[in-house]
Amino acid sequence: MLAQLVPAHVAVAESHGDDPAAVLFPGEREWAAAMPPARRREFATARHCARRAALRLGAAPAPLLPGEGGAPRWPAGLVGSLTHCHGYRAAALARAAAVRAVGIDAEPHRPLPSGMLARIALPEERQDQRTLRAADPAVCWDRLLFCAKEAVYKVWSPLTGAWLGFHEASIALDPAGTFRARVLRAAPPGPDGSAPPVPAVLDGTWRATPRHLLTALVLPAPS
Repeated sequence: MLAQLVPAHVAVAESHGDDPAAVLFPGEREWAAAMPPARRREFATARHCARRAALRLGAAPAPLLPGEGGAPRWPAGLVGSLTHCHGYRAAALARAAAVRAVGIDAEPHRPLPSGMLARIALPEERQDQRTLRAADPAVCWDRLLFCAKEAVYKVWSPLTGAWLGFHEASIALDPAGTFRARVLRAAPPGPDGSAPPVPAVLDGTWRATPRHLLTALVLPAPS
């Protein structure tokens, strides 16, 4: 499913459950020691997916320790993103020479809990939700909106080192399988005063299966 959402130069790996071959590397074991067993297996499988994807790029397997904000610290020369939810774990990696950032997110294909849409959606997004539900009630558009905002955050945060709230990005979902995000918060400039590392408009893709929703954003490296 994930390979359909990203360019060919982005390596992906996914698992529809915990992989018995997944092992934690030194440093990861210590980080995960206090986790409940189910969370530890999920943690290990997501990293196993990342190492499988890295091998497809010719990169040696390496520990992936959480950095600031919980996102993995990727080996030099690589960028990537992890996601995990009930029944699904995945990773997408690319060479930093070709891709500036990757953001993926997976969610169960079911409606958001009551009241949560109001917490994450802007007025124009709530209007879009009514239109989308009328056009295709088989898709849980509210959960898809959440999923798209998570993918945007996974691109924004590593590049800026800043938080991005749900109401700081406006998402337009296209039933054809794409979405456009307008980031409403100004990105900080680069460390040398150069242009911000994230554009104000980001384009992504999405897919729905009976069990899962998946979104992806790939930001190319500057030419």
